[in-house]
Amino acid sequence: MRDVLAELKSLRLHGMALRYEELLAEGGSRLQTADWLLRALLEAEVNDRHVRSIRYQLSAARFPVHRDLASFDFGQSKVDEQLIKQLAAGDFADSAANVVLIGGTGKTHLATALGVKAITQHGKRVRFFSTVELTNSLELEKAAGKQGKLAYSLMHTDIVILDELGYLPFSQAGGAVIDIGIVRSRFPSRTPYSYTYPQPLNHERLSIPGQ
Repeated sequence: MRDVLAELKSLRLHGMALRYEELLAEGGSRLQTADWLLRALLEAEVNDRHVRSIRYQLSAARFPVHRDLASFDFGQSKVDEQLIKQLAAGDFADSAANVVLIGGTGKTHLATALGVKAITQHGKRVRFFSTVELTNSLELEKAAGKQGKLAYSLMHTDIVILDELGYLPFSQAGGAVIDIGIVRSRFPSRTPYSYTYPQPLNHERLSIPGQ
């Protein structure tokens, strides 16, 4: 049974919660008659807020293309399907473990799908970057004298995905900007990263480095 009073408070409908408490104290048939309607409206509001929150978080993550695990062909890949399913449970985010996808094809698909899963199933906040995009943004930020602004915004993110680390060349200074501007600045928050790295290998490998 729905706890109407608790849900009113969780939705920050404090005026309604106060009046509901008063009606409970008064008793009578009026509250009992309208109770089913109130519960139905609460359920609709909770569901609507949940859907709107997911829609917003998917937009804020800035995935280049929507991908999910259902559309990934594990039969055509050497990646460990059971390990991917383990990662999809979201425990790596809760324990602040990093995930690195190396070599072969399908890395961006999997990283995106894990990010989508983290949002839709586990309520996580995710941000996707191509590494070159991130480097350029940090260098522009530094040139404008606003160094640290992006890093601060990511302090409130549960998972950061860095795509194609090492795929396209960028300056040594750019690499240092990522290291100092993002990775080190966010280390105290223990927020996990998901990296895709196109190191030439004759098979796909997925590993979870130690914390």
